[in-house]
Amino acid sequence: MVNNKWLRHVGYGFGDMSSSMFWKVFSYYLPFFYSNIFGLSLKDAGIILLVTRIWDAVSDPMMGIIADRTQTRWGKYRPYLLFVAPLFSIAGILLFTTPDWGYSAKLVWAYATYILMMTVYTGINVPYGAMLGVMTEDSQEKTVYSSFRMFFAYGGSFLALFLWEPLCNALGGYNSPLGWFWAMVVIAAACFVLFICCFLLTKEELKTVSTVSIGSDFKALLSNKPWWILIGAALCFNLFCTVRGATVAYYFADIIPAGAQLAIGRWSFLFYAGLFLAIGEVSNMIGVALCVPIAARFGKKTTFIAVNIALCVLSVLFFFIPVSQTGFWLMLLAQILISMLTGVMSPLVWSMYADVSDYAEQKYKTASTGLIFSSSSMAQKFGGAIGGSAALWLLAACGYISNQPSAISTQPDSALLCLRCLMSFIPAAVSIIAVLVVSFYPLTTARMKEIDAQLKIQRQND
Repeated sequence: MVNNKWLRHVGYGFGDMSSSMFWKVFSYYLPFFYSNIFGLSLKDAGIILLVTRIWDAVSDPMMGIIADRTQTRWGKYRPYLLFVAPLFSIAGILLFTTPDWGYSAKLVWAYATYILMMTVYTGINVPYGAMLGVMTEDSQEKTVYSSFRMFFAYGGSFLALFLWEPLCNALGGYNSPLGWFWAMVVIAAACFVLFICCFLLTKEELKTVSTVSIGSDFKALLSNKPWWILIGAALCFNLFCTVRGATVAYYFADIIPAGAQLAIGRWSFLFYAGLFLAIGEVSNMIGVALCVPIAARFGKKTTFIAVNIALCVLSVLFFFIPVSQTGFWLMLLAQILISMLTGVMSPLVWSMYADVSDYAEQKYKTASTGLIFSSSSMAQKFGGAIGGSAALWLLAACGYISNQPSAISTQPDSALLCLRCLMSFIPAAVSIIAVLVVSFYPLTTARMKEIDAQLKIQRQND
């Protein structure tokens, strides 16, 4: 524990750096792993993604309730970072383990390890997210913490995605289960260290106590209009990210020619999925850095709407980019711009959840920060479940052939068109829905100033 505010910001960022390294590998590579490395059908892989993440989403409020009622010398939420971290890493390694069994037994293993991983993820990530609500009472300071969180999250994602394919190749081969296993061992070890650092460098400043029953907490939550609106908006945002992210590995395997190069004068380098995703993570970091000044200037709600309109336009334009040398650069430019915008969105959403938590405490007199933040994780996982599963089922319906060597000629035209739509028109439609949903969000900047003032008096009286 430290008293330096900057170190606390950094320490808090380490937590999501760890979570995001796992989450991005799961979101972007696990569908491809299941269908093309582990050996499952697209249909079964899609069902696994849906079932396990629905369970994971349902378990989030349970964990939020438990964390809200935890009392230790380290605080309510912080001790989970220390005690769950080892299980977090072990579960990740088991998830990318491919046993030499028959199909049915492997299917059971896939269900068991994914459910275990998502349960452990909930056990550490829900308390971590809820910490934002008790590290400071200032709404703008929460945006700063949230920005550090997302900056480091995207930094971790960049490292994991950029290194994933090279790690697989170096440790057994990209098309070999052994390569995927050892690559995850490396990532898991780094994640363990980061969570321990997060525990050591952070501190819970606010002492909140839930004085109402669990039933009252749920009743207040279900009556919370801003919570419902933000759940819908956050689900759309995560659906947008997951649909595009889960499609990239397939897009590069079947749309982009093998060995495609990006040329700069005499220099050229390989244009592959990991590079495309990793550059997106760097661009996300730029967007995170822009979030605080943009949100402070225009307000959180206005920023949310404007960003989603821009995401819609850029996603539609992506469909018309040709597969050519010039097109590769245009794809990369579109990825940079889209990722900068999603980078603005990520800390914005977490900061808005902190505002919803303050609104609930002021209106309903309930300190249910963990329950409210667990709902954000629930929306994230529902978005991931729906997005990842829908992408695989759409590919299957369009005739995509899995477990084939990467070659454009192996896929029917219907599957190739589906891949292009999953990277363009489908995410664009989701962005428009997000704009419509958040237009009803009532917690403007002026309203939050009123709530902060009232809440300060309320806490002093308590």
